[in-house]
Amino acid sequence: MRRSFLLLLITTLFLFARYEAVPAKNCPAYNNMKHTQNSHAVHLDTHRQYTVLQHHKGQILLLIKGEQPAQRWVDEKCFSSGKEPGITEHTKKYEKADGPQNLLLALSWQNAFCETHRKRKECHRNVFSFGTQGARKRDFVLHGLWPQPANNTYCHVPETLVSLDKHRQWNRLPEPTIDAALEKALQEVMPGVSSKLHRHEWIKHGSCYGRDAAHYFSDAVALTERFNRSRAAHFFADNAGRQVTLAQVRFAVNRSFGTGAGKRVELRCRNGLITELWLHLGNANEADLSAMLRKGKEVHSKCRYGIIDRAGYGR
Repeated sequence: MRRSFLLLLITTLFLFARYEAVPAKNCPAYNNMKHTQNSHAVHLDTHRQYTVLQHHKGQILLLIKGEQPAQRWVDEKCFSSGKEPGITEHTKKYEKADGPQNLLLALSWQNAFCETHRKRKECHRNVFSFGTQGARKRDFVLHGLWPQPANNTYCHVPETLVSLDKHRQWNRLPEPTIDAALEKALQEVMPGVSSKLHRHEWIKHGSCYGRDAAHYFSDAVALTERFNRSRAAHFFADNAGRQVTLAQVRFAVNRSFGTGAGKRVELRCRNGLITELWLHLGNANEADLSAMLRKGKEVHSKCRYGIIDRAGYGR
């Protein structure tokens, strides 16, 4: 009896969670949340009611009778009759015409990243196990170059794009304007391009860099390549499979970039693996990574030691 009552209650709650709504716009209705397929090119009719099944990450799941599939995803804005979200932009009071004064360069140890994110496109077994460019599996890769302070994000970015980014719909973000040569160089140091990571990085962080996408990614690529030529990067490659300490890493950074540079480096760890190095850089107008590191702020690192993961799955 009690079980029957619970089932009835759950069913009743589920039914009442649905409601009917009339769209404000003739939006396309997609088969999936990523909006990559729209069978039969279905669009909403502003003179028709639709059954709303679910709200999730800025989107609405509808029941559209007579279509196959009948459940379709649309943006929430399709049912909003208010001001178009794209008109509003984020602005930041700390933007400067000559670019940011301080940066954080986030470099990922790709072996550890893929050990903890196996389903990502850039971690496909054939790529991850052997590397697409031979030595890539022994290098750090670019996660991002982030103007500081940490909340300096989404500068003059339309709300529509901010919403897409925050809901990780990066495939729907615009492609940054860079030439073919820079795009190739970026793909070399940022495998996450295959997951549209570069689109996310430009919208969230690059928009506050004070310069265009070409300068932003060119600088990010150059800094990553410079670090990968250093003794600190070689220290990681030579100690793959071993546990190392923060003190050892900072010593290697000091040898590479000068005394005191190591105090500007932070370890990021997950499941006992060192997944990233965060380099806190000062004076972004400097052309040399050594000078930028020495002028960065000294930081505390919560992670004090970790394993440098080898290529391939398993430590």
